[in-house]
Amino acid sequence: MNPNLVNRLDRLVDRHAELSMLLSDAETVANQARFVAFSREYAELNPIVELMGKWRGVESELAELQTWLGAGDAELRELAEHEKPLLQHTKQGLEAELTLALIPKDPADSRNAYLEIRAGTGGDEAGLFSGDLLRMYLKFAERKGWRAEIVSESASELGGYKEVIVKLSGERVYGQLKFESGAHRVQRVPETESQGRIHTSACTVAVLPEADPLAETTLDPKDLRIDTFRSSGAGGQHVNKTDSAIRIVHLPTGVVVECQDERSQHKNKARALSLLQARLEDEARRVRQAEEASTRKSLVGSGDRSERIRTYNFPQGRVTDHRINLTLYRLDEMMEGICELVIDPLVREYQALLLAEMGVQ
Repeated sequence: MNPNLVNRLDRLVDRHAELSMLLSDAETVANQARFVAFSREYAELNPIVELMGKWRGVESELAELQTWLGAGDAELRELAEHEKPLLQHTKQGLEAELTLALIPKDPADSRNAYLEIRAGTGGDEAGLFSGDLLRMYLKFAERKGWRAEIVSESASELGGYKEVIVKLSGERVYGQLKFESGAHRVQRVPETESQGRIHTSACTVAVLPEADPLAETTLDPKDLRIDTFRSSGAGGQHVNKTDSAIRIVHLPTGVVVECQDERSQHKNKARALSLLQARLEDEARRVRQAEEASTRKSLVGSGDRSERIRTYNFPQGRVTDHRINLTLYRLDEMMEGICELVIDPLVREYQALLLAEMGVQ
């Protein structure tokens, strides 16, 4: 393994030992925010320390085998010749894991996320496609064991959505969906097309991590205008009887959020405030990412939502991700929620990009 990598990893092992001492210090325990931050860092370093321990063990075994190969005992030499390739293979696997472990972690990856889908160009067909995208992501979420809750929806005339916002809760939701933000284009013959012509429509997708629950809120009540209105969605006799829906305007930025899915005004307000906080944090994050992306050749993870990231061509059964020039003729599987067909290659590309920036080959 590259000596520079070994030095980096050794420094992380030393930091792990330092954190162990800090977490047992009375001053750290008395400071809850500091204790939580150190505990999180300690837990994140645990896998690296374990891998380094295994790697050091294999290194030691290989050194011992090398002495056997130079020994006069034929039986020891034969055993060493048999064991050495196996240990070298194990060592290579550990080194690959350690290299990936060096990639800087995005603290937002482990959070829940808000998925926002909006119909773009294409009229009714764009609205229908937004509904198809929602079903695709919900099937993916179901396969992952995530929980989905509708926060807000605005239905289109033919059964799709002008806009729909869903909160997804589970393990590493944002980390697995963060590369889905952008413009999604569809090419197909609409149900309303009588002459069989292929139309092109588009929807925009935004994935926002839920606000950090440990971060101090930055929302000042004086910066908010909160309005109530009557829900317009389905709900039987309850609809239009009470002003339970909530609209919040963040006056300094003009950001507007609405929540009308719950019948409780209190629950709608709580959800709307959470979504507002997520949008404000996401905007700050996008500014930082745009600055970082300006120095990168790849746009993977840039968060630019005006960018056309993917095309779904139904006549050809083809899905193409334009950021990594990936084309798959497995559109049916993709629409059934097997989204890792595209998500996994995107993650690998992003990891390779970060490793290249770190000077790791």
